Amino acid sequence: MSRPLSRNQLVFLVAVDLLVLLAVTWLGFATHDRSLADGRWLTTFIPLVFSWFLAASGLGLYRAGVADRVQDFWRPGLAAVLAAPLAVLLRALWLQQTVIPIFGLVMIATTAAGMLLWRIVWAIWTTRKMLGDGRS
Repeated sequence: MSRPLSRNQLVFLVAVDLLVLLAVTWLGFATHDRSLADGRWLTTFIPLVFSWFLAASGLGLYRAGVADRVQDFWRPGLAAVLAAPLAVLLRALWLQQTVIPIFGLVMIATTAAGMLLWRIVWAIWTTRKMLGDGRS
């Protein structure tokens, strides 16, 4: 079993995950010329955050030895594939609407792209830092 991340690492990792999810949500609203002022974006953001942390935790994305390995780059993509459909379902239930499959596919793609990029940067950064500190 992998060791836990330090408190500072975990806080930073979670904070940037939240920023990426926020960016994905706001990008979606911006591409549909929707205002962010009315708060409707929260009906997408909150289910996405809940679903992401559920999937990411289950895949070990908050454990050292997993989160900081470039070789595990596929895990954030898989977490997005698992999280986005649940987020779309939760959003539809919240808004009392039907599930829109294309919305789910777009959410999978944008969430996966954002998280893959961010998590690869994280893994490279932490690996370089560990090598610079003389740890392996």
